[in-house]
Amino acid sequence: MLIGREREMAFLEAAADREEAQLIAVYGRRRVGKTYLIRESFKGRFTFQHAGVYQGTRKEQLQAFSNALTDAGLPENRPALTSWFEAFQQLKQLVLQSTQRKKIIFLDELSWMDTSRTDMMKALEHFWNSWASAQHDLVMIVCSSATSWILKKVIHNKGGLYNRLTGQIRLKPFTLAQCKRYVEQQNLAFSDTQIMELYMAVGGIPFYWGLMQKGLSVSQNMDALFFAEDAPMKEEYDYLFAAIFRKPGDYLKIVRALAGKKKGLTRNEIIAATGLTGSGIFSEKLNELESCGFIREYHAFGKKSKDSLYQLMDPFILFYHHFLRKKPGDPNYWSHQINTPMVNTWAGLAFEQLCLLHIDQIKTKLGISGILTDVSSFVCGKHPENGINGSQIDLVIWRADRTINLLEMKYARGPYLISRSINEELRKKAEDFVRVTKTRDAIHQTMVTPYGLSWNEYAGEIQFQITAEDLMREI
Repeated sequence: MLIGREREMAFLEAAADREEAQLIAVYGRRRVGKTYLIRESFKGRFTFQHAGVYQGTRKEQLQAFSNALTDAGLPENRPALTSWFEAFQQLKQLVLQSTQRKKIIFLDELSWMDTSRTDMMKALEHFWNSWASAQHDLVMIVCSSATSWILKKVIHNKGGLYNRLTGQIRLKPFTLAQCKRYVEQQNLAFSDTQIMELYMAVGGIPFYWGLMQKGLSVSQNMDALFFAEDAPMKEEYDYLFAAIFRKPGDYLKIVRALAGKKKGLTRNEIIAATGLTGSGIFSEKLNELESCGFIREYHAFGKKSKDSLYQLMDPFILFYHHFLRKKPGDPNYWSHQINTPMVNTWAGLAFEQLCLLHIDQIKTKLGISGILTDVSSFVCGKHPENGINGSQIDLVIWRADRTINLLEMKYARGPYLISRSINEELRKKAEDFVRVTKTRDAIHQTMVTPYGLSWNEYAGEIQFQITAEDLMREI
Protein backbone atom coordinates (compact mmCIF):
# COMPACT_ATOMS: atom_id res chain seq x y z
CA MET A 1 0.00 0.00 0.00
CA LEU A 2 1.23 3.47 -0.89
CA ILE A 3 1.61 5.40 2.37
CA GLY A 4 0.96 9.12 2.63
CA ARG A 5 0.46 9.75 -1.09
CA GLU A 6 -3.29 9.36 -1.37
CA ARG A 7 -3.90 12.88 -2.67
CA GLU A 8 -1.15 12.66 -5.26
CA MET A 9 -2.34 9.27 -6.47
CA ALA A 10 -5.92 10.54 -6.75
CA PHE A 11 -4.67 13.53 -8.76
CA LEU A 12 -2.84 11.30 -11.25
CA GLU A 13 -5.78 8.93 -11.58
CA ALA A 14 -8.15 11.85 -12.22
CA ALA A 15 -5.79 13.23 -14.87
CA ALA A 16 -5.86 9.90 -16.70
CA ASP A 17 -9.67 10.05 -16.78
CA ARG A 18 -9.86 13.46 -18.42
CA GLU A 19 -10.78 13.77 -22.07
CA GLU A 20 -7.96 16.08 -23.06
CA ALA A 21 -4.18 15.72 -23.26
CA GLN A 22 -2.38 16.01 -19.94
CA LEU A 23 1.18 17.24 -19.33
CA ILE A 24 2.14 16.79 -15.68
CA ALA A 25 5.42 17.59 -13.92
CA VAL A 26 6.38 15.67 -10.78
CA TYR A 27 9.36 16.86 -8.79
CA GLY A 28 11.00 16.53 -5.39
CA ARG A 29 14.35 15.69 -3.91
CA ARG A 30 16.20 12.42 -4.53
CA ARG A 31 14.74 9.35 -2.78
CA VAL A 32 11.41 11.01 -1.92
CA GLY A 33 9.44 8.43 -3.93
CA LYS A 34 8.50 10.14 -7.20
CA THR A 35 9.07 7.14 -9.45
CA TYR A 36 7.37 4.79 -7.01
CA LEU A 37 4.32 7.05 -6.83
CA ILE A 38 3.93 7.19 -10.61
CA ARG A 39 4.47 3.45 -11.12
CA GLU A 40 2.05 2.54 -8.34
CA SER A 41 -0.55 4.98 -9.65
CA PHE A 42 -0.59 3.44 -13.12
CA LYS A 43 0.36 -0.15 -12.25
CA GLY A 44 2.54 -0.61 -15.35
CA ARG A 45 -0.05 0.80 -17.78
CA PHE A 46 2.60 2.78 -19.61
CA THR A 47 2.68 3.06 -23.37
CA PHE A 48 6.24 4.25 -22.95
CA GLN A 49 8.52 4.80 -19.98
CA HIS A 50 12.12 5.85 -19.90
CA ALA A 51 14.63 7.17 -17.37
CA GLY A 52 17.56 9.41 -18.27
CA VAL A 53 21.09 8.06 -17.87
CA TYR A 54 22.95 9.56 -14.91
CA GLN A 55 25.91 11.59 -16.25
CA GLY A 56 25.35 10.08 -19.69
CA THR A 57 26.56 11.77 -22.87
CA ARG A 58 24.14 12.94 -25.54
CA LYS A 59 24.93 9.82 -27.57
CA GLU A 60 24.34 7.55 -24.57
CA GLN A 61 21.05 9.29 -23.74
CA LEU A 62 19.78 8.82 -27.30
CA GLN A 63 20.86 5.17 -27.34
CA ALA A 64 19.06 4.50 -24.07
CA PHE A 65 15.93 6.25 -25.37
CA SER A 66 16.08 4.14 -28.53
CA ASN A 67 16.41 0.96 -26.47
CA ALA A 68 13.34 1.96 -24.46
CA LEU A 69 11.38 2.50 -27.69
CA THR A 70 12.35 -0.99 -28.79
CA ASP A 71 11.27 -2.45 -25.45
CA ALA A 72 7.92 -0.67 -25.86
CA GLY A 73 7.23 -2.21 -29.25
CA LEU A 74 9.06 -0.45 -32.09
CA PRO A 75 11.06 -2.74 -34.41
CA GLU A 76 14.73 -3.24 -33.62
CA ASN A 77 16.04 -2.62 -37.13
CA ARG A 78 15.55 1.17 -36.98
CA PRO A 79 18.27 3.65 -37.88
CA ALA A 80 20.27 4.90 -34.90
CA LEU A 81 18.93 8.13 -33.43
CA THR A 82 21.04 11.18 -34.24
CA SER A 83 18.84 13.89 -32.69
CA TRP A 84 16.10 14.32 -30.13
CA PHE A 85 13.74 15.45 -32.86
CA GLU A 86 14.12 11.99 -34.39
CA ALA A 87 13.64 10.43 -30.96
CA PHE A 88 10.32 12.16 -30.32
CA GLN A 89 9.16 11.45 -33.86
CA GLN A 90 9.66 7.75 -33.17
CA LEU A 91 7.85 8.17 -29.85
CA LYS A 92 4.94 9.62 -31.84
CA GLN A 93 4.94 6.52 -34.06
CA LEU A 94 4.90 4.29 -30.99
CA VAL A 95 1.90 6.11 -29.52
CA LEU A 96 0.02 6.01 -32.82
CA GLN A 97 0.34 2.24 -33.07
CA SER A 98 -0.77 1.67 -29.46
CA THR A 99 -4.24 0.19 -28.88
CA GLN A 100 -4.42 1.27 -25.24
CA ARG A 101 -7.39 3.40 -24.25
CA LYS A 102 -5.05 5.87 -22.54
CA LYS A 103 -1.53 6.39 -23.82
CA ILE A 104 0.61 7.14 -20.80
CA ILE A 105 4.16 8.39 -21.36
CA PHE A 106 6.51 8.57 -18.38
CA LEU A 107 9.88 10.35 -18.75
CA ASP A 108 11.85 9.94 -15.53
CA GLU A 109 14.92 12.02 -14.56
CA LEU A 110 14.32 14.29 -17.53
CA SER A 111 17.11 16.64 -16.42
CA TRP A 112 19.70 13.90 -17.02
CA MET A 113 18.59 13.75 -20.65
CA ASP A 114 19.21 17.49 -21.04
CA THR A 115 22.96 17.31 -21.61
CA SER A 116 25.07 20.29 -22.71
CA ARG A 117 24.57 21.47 -26.30
CA THR A 118 21.52 19.26 -26.77
CA ASP A 119 18.24 19.78 -28.61
CA MET A 120 16.25 17.69 -26.13
CA MET A 121 14.07 20.44 -24.66
CA LYS A 122 13.38 21.99 -28.08
CA ALA A 123 12.36 18.59 -29.39
CA LEU A 124 10.13 17.94 -26.37
CA GLU A 125 8.46 21.33 -26.75
CA HIS A 126 7.88 20.69 -30.47
CA PHE A 127 6.53 17.18 -29.78
CA TRP A 128 4.01 18.51 -27.30
CA ASN A 129 2.94 21.67 -29.14
CA SER A 130 2.78 20.26 -32.65
CA TRP A 131 1.06 16.96 -31.92
CA ALA A 132 0.73 15.54 -28.40
CA SER A 133 -1.33 18.37 -26.93
CA ALA A 134 -4.11 17.61 -29.45
CA GLN A 135 -4.38 13.92 -28.50
CA HIS A 136 -7.31 13.51 -26.12
CA ASP A 137 -6.14 10.07 -24.99
CA LEU A 138 -2.57 11.00 -24.04
CA VAL A 139 -1.04 11.62 -20.60
CA MET A 140 2.60 12.68 -20.43
CA ILE A 141 4.40 12.78 -17.09
CA VAL A 142 7.86 14.28 -16.73
CA CYS A 143 9.81 13.82 -13.53
CA SER A 144 13.11 14.99 -12.07
CA SER A 145 15.06 15.00 -8.81
CA ALA A 146 16.84 18.15 -9.97
CA THR A 147 14.21 20.45 -8.51
CA SER A 148 15.84 23.67 -9.65
CA TRP A 149 16.16 22.34 -13.22
CA ILE A 150 12.53 21.27 -13.57
CA LEU A 151 11.29 24.53 -12.06
CA LYS A 152 13.33 26.54 -14.54
CA LYS A 153 13.05 24.39 -17.66
CA VAL A 154 9.52 23.00 -17.33
CA ILE A 155 7.30 24.56 -14.68
CA HIS A 156 8.43 28.16 -15.22
CA ASN A 157 9.44 27.65 -18.83
CA LYS A 158 9.39 30.91 -20.81
CA GLY A 159 9.65 29.25 -24.21
CA GLY A 160 7.67 26.56 -25.98
CA LEU A 161 6.29 25.00 -22.79
CA TYR A 162 5.07 28.29 -21.34
CA ASN A 163 1.67 27.75 -19.73
CA ARG A 164 1.43 24.24 -21.22
CA LEU A 165 1.43 22.21 -18.01
CA THR A 166 -1.95 20.86 -17.00
CA GLY A 167 -0.76 19.84 -13.54
CA GLN A 168 2.22 19.56 -11.21
CA ILE A 169 3.05 17.64 -8.06
CA ARG A 170 5.77 18.64 -5.63
CA LEU A 171 6.32 15.45 -3.69
CA LYS A 172 7.31 16.30 -0.14
CA PRO A 173 8.99 14.10 2.48
CA PHE A 174 6.83 12.18 4.90
CA THR A 175 5.58 13.81 8.07
CA LEU A 176 6.08 12.05 11.39
CA ALA A 177 2.53 10.71 11.15
CA GLN A 178 3.21 9.19 7.74
CA CYS A 179 6.46 7.66 8.99
CA LYS A 180 4.50 6.08 11.84
CA ARG A 181 2.03 4.60 9.36
CA TYR A 182 4.93 3.21 7.33
CA VAL A 183 6.56 1.70 10.42
CA GLU A 184 3.28 0.03 11.37
CA GLN A 185 2.80 -1.29 7.84
CA GLN A 186 6.29 -2.80 7.85
CA ASN A 187 5.84 -4.28 11.34
CA LEU A 188 8.85 -2.42 12.71
CA ALA A 189 8.76 -2.36 16.50
CA PHE A 190 9.54 1.31 17.15
CA SER A 191 7.86 3.50 19.74
CA ASP A 192 6.61 6.98 18.86
CA THR A 193 9.64 8.66 20.41
CA GLN A 194 11.97 6.25 18.61
CA ILE A 195 10.28 7.14 15.32
CA MET A 196 10.90 10.76 16.19
CA GLU A 197 14.59 10.09 16.93
CA LEU A 198 15.02 8.31 13.59
CA TYR A 199 13.25 11.20 11.85
CA MET A 200 15.78 13.57 13.40
CA ALA A 201 18.52 11.64 11.56
CA VAL A 202 16.95 10.77 8.19
CA GLY A 203 13.94 13.09 7.90
CA GLY A 204 10.85 11.92 6.08
CA ILE A 205 12.52 10.35 3.04
CA PRO A 206 10.67 7.08 2.28
CA PHE A 207 13.69 5.37 0.73
CA TYR A 208 15.70 5.85 3.92
CA TRP A 209 12.88 4.41 6.03
CA GLY A 210 12.76 1.47 3.66
CA LEU A 211 16.29 0.58 4.78
CA MET A 212 15.23 0.03 8.41
CA GLN A 213 15.52 -3.60 9.48
CA LYS A 214 13.08 -5.60 11.58
CA GLY A 215 14.50 -7.04 14.77
CA LEU A 216 17.10 -4.29 15.22
CA SER A 217 16.90 -1.55 17.82
CA VAL A 218 17.10 2.11 16.82
CA SER A 219 20.81 2.22 17.69
CA GLN A 220 21.50 -0.97 15.74
CA ASN A 221 19.62 0.40 12.75
CA MET A 222 21.60 3.64 12.92
CA ASP A 223 24.87 1.68 12.92
CA ALA A 224 23.70 -0.49 10.02
CA LEU A 225 22.56 2.53 8.00
CA PHE A 226 25.50 4.85 8.51
CA PHE A 227 28.54 3.27 10.15
CA ALA A 228 28.83 -0.43 9.23
CA GLU A 229 31.44 -1.40 6.66
CA ASP A 230 28.79 -1.82 3.95
CA ALA A 231 26.42 0.86 5.28
CA PRO A 232 24.03 1.94 2.46
CA MET A 233 23.99 5.59 3.58
CA LYS A 234 27.75 6.13 3.81
CA GLU A 235 28.02 7.84 0.41
CA GLU A 236 24.46 9.19 0.20
CA TYR A 237 25.46 12.80 0.87
CA ASP A 238 27.70 13.04 -2.20
CA TYR A 239 25.19 11.22 -4.41
CA LEU A 240 22.39 13.48 -3.18
CA PHE A 241 24.01 16.68 -4.40
CA ALA A 242 25.53 15.17 -7.54
CA ALA A 243 22.11 13.89 -8.63
CA ILE A 244 20.51 17.32 -8.25
CA PHE A 245 23.21 19.77 -9.31
CA ARG A 246 25.55 19.37 -12.28
CA LYS A 247 28.24 21.39 -10.47
CA PRO A 248 27.46 20.92 -6.77
CA GLY A 249 30.59 22.64 -5.38
CA ASP A 250 29.08 26.05 -4.54
CA TYR A 251 25.91 24.47 -3.15
CA LEU A 252 27.99 22.28 -0.84
CA LYS A 253 29.87 25.37 0.40
CA ILE A 254 26.62 27.12 1.29
CA VAL A 255 25.22 24.07 3.08
CA ARG A 256 28.49 23.56 4.96
CA ALA A 257 28.41 27.17 6.17
CA LEU A 258 24.81 26.84 7.38
CA ALA A 259 25.39 23.46 9.05
CA GLY A 260 27.42 25.10 11.80
CA LYS A 261 24.92 27.86 12.61
CA LYS A 262 21.85 27.05 14.66
CA LYS A 263 19.86 30.18 13.84
CA GLY A 264 21.18 30.44 10.28
CA LEU A 265 23.02 33.18 8.42
CA THR A 266 22.11 36.26 6.46
CA ARG A 267 22.90 36.44 2.77
CA ASN A 268 25.99 38.57 3.42
CA GLU A 269 27.17 36.24 6.18
CA ILE A 270 26.93 33.26 3.81
CA ILE A 271 28.95 35.17 1.21
CA ALA A 272 31.62 35.94 3.82
CA ALA A 273 31.72 32.33 5.04
CA THR A 274 31.92 30.75 1.59
CA GLY A 275 33.95 33.30 -0.38
CA LEU A 276 31.34 33.24 -3.13
CA THR A 277 30.42 36.34 -5.10
CA GLY A 278 27.17 38.01 -4.11
CA SER A 279 25.67 38.11 -7.58
CA GLY A 280 22.33 37.18 -9.07
CA ILE A 281 23.75 33.69 -9.64
CA PHE A 282 24.38 33.40 -5.90
CA SER A 283 20.77 34.37 -5.17
CA GLU A 284 19.66 31.75 -7.68
CA LYS A 285 21.68 29.11 -5.83
CA LEU A 286 19.98 30.03 -2.55
CA ASN A 287 16.58 29.77 -4.24
CA GLU A 288 17.49 26.39 -5.71
CA LEU A 289 18.57 25.01 -2.33
CA GLU A 290 15.31 26.27 -0.84
CA SER A 291 13.24 24.73 -3.64
CA CYS A 292 14.89 21.37 -2.85
CA GLY A 293 13.86 21.70 0.80
CA PHE A 294 17.46 21.80 2.01
CA ILE A 295 17.28 25.29 3.49
CA ARG A 296 14.61 27.81 4.39
CA GLU A 297 14.47 31.59 4.26
CA TYR A 298 12.79 33.18 7.26
CA HIS A 299 12.63 36.53 8.99
CA ALA A 300 12.96 37.81 12.51
CA PHE A 301 9.85 39.24 14.13
CA GLY A 302 9.24 42.78 12.90
CA LYS A 303 12.12 42.69 10.41
CA LYS A 304 11.89 43.29 6.68
CA SER A 305 12.63 40.69 4.00
CA LYS A 306 16.05 42.22 3.31
CA ASP A 307 17.07 41.05 6.79
CA SER A 308 16.11 37.43 6.08
CA LEU A 309 18.06 34.54 7.52
CA TYR A 310 18.79 31.25 5.78
CA GLN A 311 18.72 28.10 7.87
CA LEU A 312 19.54 24.46 7.17
CA MET A 313 16.33 22.39 7.21
CA ASP A 314 17.20 18.89 6.00
CA PRO A 315 17.64 16.42 8.92
CA PHE A 316 19.93 14.06 7.02
CA ILE A 317 22.27 16.88 5.97
CA LEU A 318 22.48 18.11 9.57
CA PHE A 319 23.20 14.56 10.75
CA TYR A 320 25.90 14.14 8.10
CA HIS A 321 27.77 17.26 9.18
CA HIS A 322 27.69 16.23 12.82
CA PHE A 323 28.69 12.59 12.49
CA LEU A 324 29.56 11.41 8.97
CA ARG A 325 31.72 14.13 7.47
CA LYS A 326 34.83 12.89 9.31
CA LYS A 327 34.01 9.29 8.32
CA PRO A 328 34.29 7.48 11.69
CA GLY A 329 35.68 3.97 11.33
CA ASP A 330 33.84 2.33 14.23
CA PRO A 331 31.06 0.08 12.80
CA ASN A 332 29.19 0.43 16.13
CA TYR A 333 29.82 4.15 16.40
CA TRP A 334 26.25 5.16 17.23
CA SER A 335 25.79 2.51 19.90
CA HIS A 336 29.01 3.72 21.54
CA GLN A 337 27.95 7.39 21.41
CA ILE A 338 24.56 7.12 23.15
CA ASN A 339 24.01 9.98 25.60
CA THR A 340 27.37 11.62 24.92
CA PRO A 341 27.58 15.45 24.89
CA MET A 342 28.08 15.43 21.11
CA VAL A 343 24.92 13.38 20.50
CA ASN A 344 22.93 15.44 22.99
CA THR A 345 23.98 18.69 21.30
CA TRP A 346 22.95 17.33 17.91
CA ALA A 347 19.65 16.04 19.32
CA GLY A 348 18.76 19.50 20.60
CA LEU A 349 19.37 21.06 17.19
CA ALA A 350 17.68 18.23 15.30
CA PHE A 351 14.59 18.41 17.51
CA GLU A 352 14.22 22.12 16.81
CA GLN A 353 14.54 21.35 13.11
CA LEU A 354 11.89 18.63 13.41
CA CYS A 355 9.51 21.08 15.11
CA LEU A 356 9.99 23.64 12.33
CA LEU A 357 9.10 20.93 9.81
CA HIS A 358 5.83 20.32 11.67
CA ILE A 359 4.48 23.85 12.08
CA ASP A 360 1.05 22.72 10.81
CA GLN A 361 0.82 20.11 13.57
CA ILE A 362 1.82 22.72 16.16
CA LYS A 363 -0.88 25.10 14.92
CA THR A 364 -3.43 22.29 15.03
CA LYS A 365 -2.57 21.55 18.67
CA LEU A 366 -2.83 25.27 19.48
CA GLY A 367 -6.24 25.32 17.81
CA ILE A 368 -5.26 28.07 15.37
CA SER A 369 -5.30 26.23 12.02
CA GLY A 370 -8.00 28.57 10.73
CA ILE A 371 -6.47 31.78 12.07
CA LEU A 372 -4.16 34.05 10.07
CA THR A 373 -0.64 33.62 11.44
CA ASP A 374 2.93 34.67 10.76
CA VAL A 375 5.84 32.45 11.74
CA SER A 376 9.17 34.06 12.55
CA SER A 377 12.01 34.15 15.06
CA PHE A 378 13.21 36.83 17.47
CA VAL A 379 16.66 37.99 18.45
CA CYS A 380 17.89 41.07 20.27
CA GLY A 381 21.21 42.24 21.65
CA LYS A 382 21.95 43.09 25.27
CA HIS A 383 21.10 46.66 26.34
CA PRO A 384 21.11 46.85 30.18
CA GLU A 385 20.41 50.57 30.13
CA ASN A 386 17.00 49.78 28.59
CA GLY A 387 16.36 46.72 30.72
CA ILE A 388 17.04 44.36 27.80
CA ASN A 389 18.95 41.18 28.69
CA GLY A 390 19.60 39.94 25.13
CA SER A 391 17.49 37.04 23.90
CA GLN A 392 16.90 34.60 21.08
CA ILE A 393 13.56 32.87 20.46
CA ASP A 394 13.65 30.34 17.64
CA LEU A 395 9.93 30.19 16.93
CA VAL A 396 7.39 32.99 17.27
CA ILE A 397 3.83 32.56 16.03
CA TRP A 398 1.93 35.83 15.67
CA ARG A 399 -1.82 35.33 15.49
CA ALA A 400 -4.55 37.57 14.12
CA ASP A 401 -6.49 37.06 17.37
CA ARG A 402 -3.97 39.37 19.06
CA THR A 403 -2.04 36.57 20.70
CA ILE A 404 1.63 35.63 20.26
CA ASN A 405 3.02 32.20 21.07
CA LEU A 406 6.68 32.19 22.09
CA LEU A 407 7.80 28.61 21.57
CA GLU A 408 10.66 27.00 23.42
CA MET A 409 11.74 23.67 21.92
CA LYS A 410 13.57 21.36 24.31
CA TYR A 411 14.63 17.79 23.56
CA ALA A 412 14.49 15.39 26.50
CA ARG A 413 14.27 11.62 26.94
CA GLY A 414 11.63 11.98 29.64
CA PRO A 415 9.28 14.62 31.07
CA TYR A 416 11.07 17.97 30.94
CA LEU A 417 11.66 19.69 34.28
CA ILE A 418 11.63 23.50 34.20
CA SER A 419 14.24 24.50 36.76
CA ARG A 420 14.38 27.84 38.47
CA SER A 421 17.13 29.03 36.10
CA ILE A 422 15.20 27.90 33.01
CA ASN A 423 12.08 29.63 34.29
CA GLU A 424 14.05 32.84 34.79
CA GLU A 425 15.49 32.55 31.29
CA LEU A 426 12.00 32.14 29.79
CA ARG A 427 10.70 35.10 31.76
CA LYS A 428 13.55 37.33 30.57
CA LYS A 429 13.00 36.29 26.96
CA ALA A 430 9.34 37.26 27.18
CA GLU A 431 10.22 40.59 28.81
CA ASP A 432 12.80 41.34 26.11
CA PHE A 433 10.29 40.49 23.40
CA VAL A 434 7.68 42.86 24.82
CA ARG A 435 10.16 45.70 25.42
CA VAL A 436 11.77 45.48 21.99
CA THR A 437 8.63 44.89 19.90
CA LYS A 438 6.38 47.08 22.05
CA THR A 439 3.59 44.63 21.38
CA ARG A 440 0.30 44.86 23.22
CA ASP A 441 -0.78 41.37 22.24
CA ALA A 442 -1.15 38.60 24.80
CA ILE A 443 2.01 36.52 25.24
CA HIS A 444 1.61 32.75 25.58
CA GLN A 445 4.71 30.88 26.69
CA THR A 446 4.60 27.55 24.86
CA MET A 447 6.85 24.53 25.45
CA VAL A 448 7.50 21.81 22.86
CA THR A 449 9.15 18.73 24.34
CA PRO A 450 8.70 15.01 23.51
CA TYR A 451 7.21 13.78 26.80
CA GLY A 452 5.66 16.99 28.06
CA LEU A 453 6.48 18.76 31.30
CA SER A 454 7.29 17.38 34.70
CA TRP A 455 4.95 19.21 37.04
CA ASN A 456 6.43 21.71 39.48
CA GLU A 457 5.81 25.30 40.54
CA TYR A 458 7.23 26.67 37.26
CA ALA A 459 5.34 24.39 34.86
CA GLY A 460 2.13 26.22 35.71
CA GLU A 461 3.50 29.39 34.07
CA ILE A 462 3.53 27.66 30.68
CA GLN A 463 0.34 28.43 28.79
CA PHE A 464 0.57 25.45 26.44
CA GLN A 465 2.69 22.35 26.02
CA ILE A 466 3.14 20.31 22.84
CA THR A 467 4.44 16.73 22.89
CA ALA A 468 5.77 14.16 20.44
CA GLU A 469 2.24 12.75 20.23
CA ASP A 470 0.98 16.13 19.01
CA LEU A 471 3.75 16.40 16.43
CA MET A 472 2.81 12.96 15.11
CA ARG A 473 -0.81 13.93 14.55
CA GLU A 474 -2.27 13.19 11.11
CA ILE A 475 -3.77 16.36 9.62
